[in-house]
Amino acid sequence: MIPVGILGGMGPEATILLMQKVLAAVPARDDADHVPLIVHQNPQVPSRIKALIEGQGADPAPVLQRMARDLQAAGARALAMPCNTAHHYAPAIRAACGLPLLDMVELTAARLAREGAQRVGLLASPAVRITGVFDAAFAARGLTACYPEDDAPILALIRAVKSGDTNGAPALAKAALALLDAGCDRALIACTELSLLTPGLPAGLPWTDSLDCLVAEVARRARAG
Repeated sequence: MIPVGILGGMGPEATILLMQKVLAAVPARDDADHVPLIVHQNPQVPSRIKALIEGQGADPAPVLQRMARDLQAAGARALAMPCNTAHHYAPAIRAACGLPLLDMVELTAARLAREGAQRVGLLASPAVRITGVFDAAFAARGLTACYPEDDAPILALIRAVKSGDTNGAPALAKAALALLDAGCDRALIACTELSLLTPGLPAGLPWTDSLDCLVAEVARRARAG
């Protein structure tokens, strides 16, 4: 197996959740059967919210580029980043080193297309909508992205998770149901902070989590070498 480098810390709990899910994705019988991960848990990456939504604060790109080079120097053979918003900086990360980036956005769009989705309601940071993170990947597969009429409740949920409050599943379910009622055929959890709330979603709700799409590819790529 090859080691996969994780550009983490955005946020820290979401990075830990990725690691837990990768562990669970592998039918291991011993330690050596698990995927080798090199994790750069860096909560000091400049705020994507401040940079992309508020238009102030430091540019996250140079820090992400340094992290990518550090992971390459540590022996990583591929990179993964459990943050949807930070995929706005994917071109800068790819330019920083020669490692392939397992693109969560492309992986998610591909899975949604395989599942037969057409109108997808995105539950994400407003920065995802503002910067069009999913636009090209969706357009290439004939998917239509829909967003909540009001970004504020979702942004409040994301900030609550970052502060340690993981009791927001009812509010997340309400936002998902509103998108489904508006004509979406699937809800997409497109913020890895919100991934921490998905165990509390009601049964029968049609949703896909972008983090799960990334986890599957991390496990596959590591084991394929």
